[in-house]
Amino acid sequence: MSSKYWGLVVFFGVLLLAAIPAVAHHSVAAEYDFDKPIEFTGTLKQMEWINPHAMLHLEVTNHDGSKTVWIFQTTGAGALRQKGLARASQGGLAVGETYTISGFAAKNGKSQGFIKTLKMPDGRLITMWFGDPNGN
Repeated sequence: MSSKYWGLVVFFGVLLLAAIPAVAHHSVAAEYDFDKPIEFTGTLKQMEWINPHAMLHLEVTNHDGSKTVWIFQTTGAGALRQKGLARASQGGLAVGETYTISGFAAKNGKSQGFIKTLKMPDGRLITMWFGDPNGN
């Protein structure tokens, strides 16, 4: 086979590999049900400052007095900082504080959700998501 043929094979192979990460990024609508809005007030147990989406672990007291830890997905760490939500050491989200989160429940039925708004302990209401189906 000619070198021109192999050049095309390599070129399209590289394009295919480059496209895989783009396909891997999910849509919020694929994981969360916009017809199931939820709102919880609870204690922040853990904060994962990760990309592409940070995670808040909120311990919620159920109607029967039992407790459930809900894991809420939000935007990435950089976007949180842009909204003024720094790490606790910088005056931001702090483990042990009480927060109110509204958003959407996971389609898989687990205690998980995607944050739309976050009410801070001082009463500030921060909109975390404006409706972009990719979670931005």
